[in-house]
Amino acid sequence: MSGGLVQILDGNTFVVSDDRGDIEASLTDPTGLFSFDTRFLSKWVLTIDGERLNALSTDDLHYFETRFFLVPGTGTVYVDSKVFVIRQRAVGNGFHEELTILNHDDQPVDMTVRIDAASDFADLFEVKDALEKKGTYKTRIENNELVLGYERETFARATRIGSSATGRIDKAGITFKLRIEPHGEWKTSLDVVTAQVASGVTHNRTKHAKNGRRGASSMMTNLERWLAAAPRVECDWDSLKSTYRRSLVDLAALRFSPPVGGGRSLPAAGLPWFMTMFGRDSIFTSLQALPFTPELARTTLEVLGDWQGSRVDDFRDEDPGRILHELRYGELPAFEQRPHSPYYGSADATPLYVVLLDEYERWTGDTKLVREREREARAALDWIDGYADLCDNGYISYKRRNEETGLENQCWKDSWDSISYRDGRLPGFPRATCELQGYAYDAKVRGARLARSVWKDDALAKRLEREAADLKRRFNRDFWVADEGYFALALDADGNQVDALSSNNGHLLWSGIVDASKAKSVARHLMGPRLFSGWGIRTLAEGEGRYNPIGYHVGTVWPFDSSFVAWGLRRYGFKDEAAQVAAGLLDAAEFFEGRLPEAFGGYERSVTRYPVQYPTACSPQAWSTGAPLLLLRTMLGLEPLGEHLIVDPVLPAGIGHLEVLDIPGRWGRIDAFGRGRVDVDAPKGLRRQLGAARA
Repeated sequence: MSGGLVQILDGNTFVVSDDRGDIEASLTDPTGLFSFDTRFLSKWVLTIDGERLNALSTDDLHYFETRFFLVPGTGTVYVDSKVFVIRQRAVGNGFHEELTILNHDDQPVDMTVRIDAASDFADLFEVKDALEKKGTYKTRIENNELVLGYERETFARATRIGSSATGRIDKAGITFKLRIEPHGEWKTSLDVVTAQVASGVTHNRTKHAKNGRRGASSMMTNLERWLAAAPRVECDWDSLKSTYRRSLVDLAALRFSPPVGGGRSLPAAGLPWFMTMFGRDSIFTSLQALPFTPELARTTLEVLGDWQGSRVDDFRDEDPGRILHELRYGELPAFEQRPHSPYYGSADATPLYVVLLDEYERWTGDTKLVREREREARAALDWIDGYADLCDNGYISYKRRNEETGLENQCWKDSWDSISYRDGRLPGFPRATCELQGYAYDAKVRGARLARSVWKDDALAKRLEREAADLKRRFNRDFWVADEGYFALALDADGNQVDALSSNNGHLLWSGIVDASKAKSVARHLMGPRLFSGWGIRTLAEGEGRYNPIGYHVGTVWPFDSSFVAWGLRRYGFKDEAAQVAAGLLDAAEFFEGRLPEAFGGYERSVTRYPVQYPTACSPQAWSTGAPLLLLRTMLGLEPLGEHLIVDPVLPAGIGHLEVLDIPGRWGRIDAFGRGRVDVDAPKGLRRQLGAARA
């Protein structure tokens, strides 16, 4: 997101405006009112006597509500206006805006207040790619409301705009002619309501208009209930407590109830481009948040299981057993040969589904869900060997079957240049990236446990254990770059190593596929200067052919990625190193006001002295929001063992004392404590230096 923009959101409905509250859609910033992948409002501009207003401040009330304090322009640097304007906006089924104008003069004031409104009804990807519309616009005035409409065959969307105060409505907005008495005020309530006409997702009023102040109050009560249900964190480092709360609030904001979800909520991937259901993003986020909000994992397993692939469909890259990658609701999937509704072009979500199912049961003891989702888990396990082995070599490989619009890279690093040899060349297809094999190994091991303990199928358990052991043996032989001591990023179509050094090695530790004899060398690379920036783990090592510290997957630091690397280091006993990664990321979070973005620059910490923002990073983004939660688990060494929770804390010294209280699980509620004893690069001292420099 660009600097200076203000955003509020509720699930997949969100508003992005400038710091005056105005919306003027551009090709570079995704400003507007969006819902279900469509921009329902592309212009919303307030003027007084034909002049735009000046922003004094913005009050970030809640994730769903904000307030703008404004004055009319005076043409001078010194603003001494007698008129003061407040815009208070709350999102929900569109948005509700309370406009208040105060006259601080001892004389009456006459003015013309105008709201200009318009909608281009752009699909989110039309905004992203600057594409033109092909449907028909219709604007009308109906029942004292301005109705903006768009139709293209069966695709129909509408925006209804109304005001509690009487104004002159025309097809471009609403005008109010006012006289405000001395020290008086004028108010109106404006409602902008979204409607997906053909799909049946329509609203007569915004949440606020429907319930009055109870609308916002209800959302606030829901947030308070969400926060109260989560464990409480107490520690000596106030910034960590703020980051933890920010993560919980952002997860609440990103909760999304898709029409196919039956009222159930799961995390949307990230604002602005990915405010919808994403298979692997929801799974990774649910894994991160499991000790804190286990209900997200349950819903993710249910909804993704309901949408599991059932047929061979080349256009959607669908196979039986394959887990959904993405579900979209906009215009382009229906008319422009874009297979995002639904689309299955992900090779990692399917084994990760089994991983999440097992981890959820280990944590919660909910064997009922495991029995209910046995069919889906078995189908996912069958997909690994039955459909994903494109090269007939026992490894998951991917190659899109939809050559026009399908995803080229179907791993989590899904940008076009993310998979490369050391010298920067790109391999052909199919590609078998290393972490996919780790996920497959982990799925088989966990599937064997579920088969034996819950499904009571000992034959399946034994088969999966044999397959996992064989996969681990072959993997450690075929992917190991012997002259360097790390695992190759991938195998190409000929079985040759795609030998770039990447953060994917950390995912291998997390999955458990790495031979114990090789783990120390892998950890040394992960914590070496080529991969560890001091803030986190670079996606691609410095010195590789395509390395770029601000390249999307070729050198940036992704907080989600680094959090799983830390978990992997912890799994193999590298506790101090895991604490060092955690310290770097949590220090970075302080610079981002507790909200870690999708990615940030991979520049060396000693060079930049602060994390460099990535220009188009999503924020908030679900699995970045979940990263601090996973880091808390990793630092405290929280692991379920039967009916008990193991606590084995190894914390950075700068954190001091840490308590996580009332951790939910099969044990009921339990507390975990730890003291910071690992001497990483004195994060507290460096924070003091940086604070002094910024001051």
